[in-house]
Amino acid sequence: MTKKLLFLIFSFTCLTACDMLESHPYDVHITGERGLTEKNIRLIENKMEGRKTMRFAFLTDTQRWYDDTEDAIKVINARNDIDFVIHGGDQSDFGATKEFIWMRDLFANFQMPYVCLLGNHDCLGTGEEAYRTIYGNPNFAFTAGNVRFICLNTNALEYDYSEPVPDFNFIEEELNNLPEEVEKTVFVMHVKPYEMVFNNNVAKVFQLYINQFPNVQFCLYGHEHQLAVDDLFGDGVLYYQCPCIHKRTYLVFTLNEDGTYDYEPTTF
Repeated sequence: MTKKLLFLIFSFTCLTACDMLESHPYDVHITGERGLTEKNIRLIENKMEGRKTMRFAFLTDTQRWYDDTEDAIKVINARNDIDFVIHGGDQSDFGATKEFIWMRDLFANFQMPYVCLLGNHDCLGTGEEAYRTIYGNPNFAFTAGNVRFICLNTNALEYDYSEPVPDFNFIEEELNNLPEEVEKTVFVMHVKPYEMVFNNNVAKVFQLYINQFPNVQFCLYGHEHQLAVDDLFGDGVLYYQCPCIHKRTYLVFTLNEDGTYDYEPTTF
């Protein structure tokens, strides 16, 4: 069953059962914490200032799998060696407001700062508005020690090409205004180039931009729910895909001072 058909079925069910609901599922009535990306970026940057080694966890596509997500959070917290966490998008399945609130409240249990990207399912209905309210701009970046993490909205198909996705103005601004301490770069996105949701008219241009950044370590993505490692463009920049959380797997990366890094797919 396609994502669009699931969305229509979900919407119809909600509308025909409206007297059973306290509010419309797409009302974007957000209670609790907002602006979490900016808040957590400050925490990451303060925590990692001056560091040249670091370890972070990457998980993604947690939509509907609340128990698996809760277990992953407990496991990551118990490690006591993770500096911060990146979520690769699709925390909702239908873009409903409460899906974002439920996941946000689960993520609040992380004992380390975290950031969340926008996924293609997060764009359904009023999902992007809910995401922006709780987190902020879908394109954002932060500096952890000497590494610049550039997190991008690459869900072009969800916009019918009505907006610049990926946003090259944002990428170029990042390139022209890198903090002095940055020596390495990591790119994070929900959808990789050459997947149908990406704007593949600009896939090669996208990679040309990426290769202008200092010492690109690798790129991270989710969306396809599988574990994979690919040199998509044959230029040595590896793209690491993380499975959906229902497969009870997350990735751990350790960036070392000598310019090397370690990659650890972790099951729980």
